[in-house]
Amino acid sequence: MKRSEINAALREMEAMCREQRCYLPPFCRFTPEEWAEKGHEWDEVRDCRLGWDITDYGLGRFSEVGLSLITLRNGNRGMADRWPKTYAEKLLYLRAGQYSPMHFHWHKMEDIVHRGGGPVLIRVYNSLPGEEIDRVSPVALHLDGQAVTVPAGTQITLRPGDSITIPPGLYHDFTAGDSSVLLGEVSQCNDDETDNRFEPPVGRFPAVEEDKRPYRLLCFEYPNV
Repeated sequence: MKRSEINAALREMEAMCREQRCYLPPFCRFTPEEWAEKGHEWDEVRDCRLGWDITDYGLGRFSEVGLSLITLRNGNRGMADRWPKTYAEKLLYLRAGQYSPMHFHWHKMEDIVHRGGGPVLIRVYNSLPGEEIDRVSPVALHLDGQAVTVPAGTQITLRPGDSITIPPGLYHDFTAGDSSVLLGEVSQCNDDETDNRFEPPVGRFPAVEEDKRPYRLLCFEYPNV
């Protein structure tokens, strides 16, 4: 992705958070120059990859296929002695008409909570023992604590206040309607390096083309101390 495109996406998500009165922690406001001066007191943000995360999944079509995220809190399963949190929280933002691809998680259970904006459609499938998409068997779900069973490939519609529980191994994607949407994610410890199984395969973190100065650093760009 071009840095200019990432900068625009960051500002757009900031505006949505303000509109929905969703207040962000201080590290989300640090400039690249401020990050260069931060010491080890901010190691939790660095090591647990808290902060901004913009992705086009390596496809180069961010307005169509992409997602903007902020990781607000998280542990680190690879550094559990130092960062033992077993839980995580994120904000997810989709532009009107934007799509986030089909995937599941091997380890993470998560609740997706609609925080504001237009409806979001979440398509669900079970996975087969070989990790392929199961396009036949019905899917058992919990929606705001209610147990339901739906046909394979059903799109669940969430509106403000609605939520869905996504267990490990459940394929799901996200599609925004004709309005932008802000989602919350409450989950077990998050690891985007090793715990995403996309179908079909796509990338997770973008290669960045530096056509502008960065407005904010992404969660994998913090300078070492």
